[in-house]
Amino acid sequence: MAHHFKKHYTRVEAQSLLPDVSKWIEQLVIKRKQAVQYDDMLLKRIEKDPSDHGGSDVESWIRALSEIKQLVHQFESREIQIKDLERGLIDFPAFVGGKEVFLCWEMGEDKIEYWHSIDSGFSSREPL
Repeated sequence: MAHHFKKHYTRVEAQSLLPDVSKWIEQLVIKRKQAVQYDDMLLKRIEKDPSDHGGSDVESWIRALSEIKQLVHQFESREIQIKDLERGLIDFPAFVGGKEVFLCWEMGEDKIEYWHSIDSGFSSREPL
């Protein structure tokens, strides 16, 4: 049977990444807010004066977008799934009982204690 993911995590491996994952999520939330703020500011400036190209605001906006891209890469390169950024809902590909599943973690939980099938979501998670 074909697997959806190349990388699979044991509970211990996934748990050891939680400090980093928490940090990346917090950064992503902050950077995304910044990018949206710069976006709004730039639109207002350009509406007021089409010849205004935003200068340092554009640089800040591009920097925020670039940092977002780098943070997203931290997840993508490890095949860790961000399911809900605001809630800090993360899935790690894993095997439970020989079946490919997600180990499921939500920001604020100390440990990884739940899993759910690849096709279902957070609401159908079960204790490990």
